[in-house]
Amino acid sequence: MCSLSTLAISCPEHARLESEFQEARDRMCSFLSGSRRAADSRQRKLSRQQERRLADEMAMAIARLKEHIAAHGCKH
Repeated sequence: MCSLSTLAISCPEHARLESEFQEARDRMCSFLSGSRRAADSRQRKLSRQQERRLADEMAMAIARLKEHIAAHGCKH
């Protein structure tokens, strides 16, 4: 299993994609902790839209990383 720093040296694109996923995951976690504090229903509706967008971003980051691994044989 390679560490992120090893991957950055051996495959910069893999490291970038891994970082992209981690950032999307962190945005989702931050959003979810903030949405729990939302009080009015209008704000909650907007929050659901934001949650879907963030979930899509996270899913796309995972998909790009998996495609890269499959195409280039990067292994963890």
